[in-house]
Amino acid sequence: MNSVLVVIPTYNESESIRTLLVRLEKARSQISASYKVDILIVDDNSPDQTAAIAMGMQLKDLKILNRNNKQGLGPAYLAGFTQGLKDNYEYFVEMDADLSHQPEQLIDLLSAATNKTLVIGTRWIAGGSVVNWPKRRKWISKLGTGYASFALNLPYRDLTSGYRVLPREFLKQIDFSKIETRGYGFQIEMALKAIESGFEIKEVPITFVERENGYSKMSMAIIWEAWSMVTLWALRRLINRR
Repeated sequence: MNSVLVVIPTYNESESIRTLLVRLEKARSQISASYKVDILIVDDNSPDQTAAIAMGMQLKDLKILNRNNKQGLGPAYLAGFTQGLKDNYEYFVEMDADLSHQPEQLIDLLSAATNKTLVIGTRWIAGGSVVNWPKRRKWISKLGTGYASFALNLPYRDLTSGYRVLPREFLKQIDFSKIETRGYGFQIEMALKAIESGFEIKEVPITFVERENGYSKMSMAIIWEAWSMVTLWALRRLINRR
């Protein structure tokens, strides 16, 4: 049976965490014959008691990793991966806490996973969709992932997607201390490292639903980090090829 760790970074997600975990519990019970799915919440000391609410649900195989302060998406995932590698999980799932990623689609992503494949849940391919986003948000998302794909010469439609499955074989090759991004650019960086390490990328269509509660963690600083780092990586690759 394949062992899976679902890593969920949280900061002030008290309004959605209960519903997410109820739905995730149902989803993992439906695939329990093939996958042993554990859940790790990486909480950045949420003032709204997100971690306490999750722990109070007393779900089986739910763990909480408490951190002292808000450090960003990338560091949260790396902390979760580090713990999961020590515990010998075979696959690692990235999932947002705000219900934008549908737990029911977990089986689709896991079905595509292999120890040589990074699976990306993709909004911008046939079968994928975005719900309740204004045209401006769709345009920004498509522009961002389109620029990353063009600049890095990676033929994928949703490099910024945060719903994905990463195999242990990939993560154990990565020097986490050399990861350069903290925000959503982290997703692009990990995809680039997967290709450079000889791993395949598979895209699986997902439905992305805009959060109903709380607030988005997206900011101009995060957008700037992603844009500037993609440009830097593209220049490095160009220089190395020459």
